[in-house]
Amino acid sequence: MICRIADLQYKEVIDIADGTRYGFVGDIELNPERGAIESVVVKGRPRLLGLLGREPDAVFPWSAVKRFGEDIILVDGRSQARRERRGR
Repeated sequence: MICRIADLQYKEVIDIADGTRYGFVGDIELNPERGAIESVVVKGRPRLLGLLGREPDAVFPWSAVKRFGEDIILVDGRSQARRERRGR
């Protein structure tokens, strides 16, 4: 299966341990020196329809990604890191 980076936004991230649905891929972090993906970022859910901002992003290191499917990405959620949104 060949997957383009643009196709990742249509894949839902799900935890293999407890079935938690984190949401869809919002971003990835690349290491250009190594030419490798460092982590997968799922944007935080909006609070009160977005009026109160968003929850922190869920960041999964590449080592936490266990399997890619046609529609989903299975991750080990125990290695997840939460962090505040990055400024753009």
